[in-house]
Amino acid sequence: MNSGMSLTMALQSLPSSRMAPPAILLGLLMAACFTFCLSHQNPEFALTNPEKSSTKETERKETKAEEELDTEVLEVFYPTHEWQALRPGQAVPAGSHVRLNLQTGEREAKLQSEDKFRNNLKGKRLDINTNTYTSQDLKSALAKFKEGAEMESSKEDKARQAEVKRLFRPIEELKKDFDELNVVIETDMQIMVRLINKFNSSSSSLEEKIAALFDLEYYVHQMDNAQDLLSFGGLQVVINGLNSTEPLVKEYAAFVLGAAFSSNPKVQVEAIEGGALQKLLVILATEQPLTAKKKVLFALCSLLRHFPYAQRQFLKLGGLQVLRSLVQEKGTEVLAVRVVTLLYDLVTEKMFAEEEAELTQETSPEKLQQYRQVHLLPGLREQGWCEITAHLLALPEHDAREKVLQTLGVLLATCRDHYRQDPQLSRTLASLQVEYQALASLELQDGEDEGYFRELLGSVNSLLKELR
Repeated sequence: MNSGMSLTMALQSLPSSRMAPPAILLGLLMAACFTFCLSHQNPEFALTNPEKSSTKETERKETKAEEELDTEVLEVFYPTHEWQALRPGQAVPAGSHVRLNLQTGEREAKLQSEDKFRNNLKGKRLDINTNTYTSQDLKSALAKFKEGAEMESSKEDKARQAEVKRLFRPIEELKKDFDELNVVIETDMQIMVRLINKFNSSSSSLEEKIAALFDLEYYVHQMDNAQDLLSFGGLQVVINGLNSTEPLVKEYAAFVLGAAFSSNPKVQVEAIEGGALQKLLVILATEQPLTAKKKVLFALCSLLRHFPYAQRQFLKLGGLQVLRSLVQEKGTEVLAVRVVTLLYDLVTEKMFAEEEAELTQETSPEKLQQYRQVHLLPGLREQGWCEITAHLLALPEHDAREKVLQTLGVLLATCRDHYRQDPQLSRTLASLQVEYQALASLELQDGEDEGYFRELLGSVNSLLKELR
């Protein structure tokens, strides 16, 4: 409206008698239109897009905020021994105790009670260079750290691989070299097959057979190898070696069997079925070198331990009579101690199995029934082992006496009457009491409160007390 009125007033100001030139009129008209458009500009017809302008403005604000955030120095939280609320963006010193307060929903922090050195933080500011530790600096440092760690790890892996390649050669390369040298890489199974074939070959000399058995004993110590010996019949071949007329073959065959039987139930069962028990007892009952009987007794002990079925068969075959004759032979004191140790192990093994079944019920009913069928204590009493064991207490070695004292203790309930009626046992125990009192006193002087001889003295005193 203002522009229209101005144009009218301009036209009216011209002299009526005089008409303005057309050029002047056209210029005034254009100026009025331009002024009208400027004063009545409509946003809908603007040359710029308001939505795009708004988006760009938002982006500029966000960029500015990010720049401000990146250049912002982290505010450090100074903990005390009381819980304090954490404000957003605060940096918590390492080792502080942080929790979420479920009632207020705020994070809280305080000093760890055991970190005494953090008391110095109370009321003081941390020495942080505000020109260095910005969030952008931390981001850059973390990125470089990760990159450096990956590069370092890659370098270490390459160095390790190079070292392994330098120290070890591929198996294919080794096989190729061995083939050129006519050397064959064998498994334990292949080695045992070769040794059994060498031992069983009629063309092998006595020395070769003994060497094969000696090497075989090394392998059958491993439970898996001993069980593999069953798969190709090697165990039976060794058992049959007990029938050899050569004492050395019997000795080393028993040596292999003792190693294979030890704590290996599967092999023990196969040995019983293969007649090993009978063959071992025959060797012990006949005249053989002492070295051969040592190895045979070792095999017998390995076969009987933790195998109640074999123990029952041992009693049926007269095993206690065989051992009694063995102990009573001259020059067999070493074997006598081993026999007494075996009897002690068998008696305590049955006792523990029955006690465990009553207390924990962990022993299987079948195995418990087998132990109950082993009537060892009555057999020992009937075969005169009460008297035999008592007389073995006169052996001079302390180790032998210890084993005999242990056996006398477990046989006490069965042999009490025999012990009380044996004057030699009473004299031996009284003599040992005096001897071990003196030795125990020497141990006390040396500062040994629980010495070896004090334990032996305790065993002797316990037997004397029970026999009064």
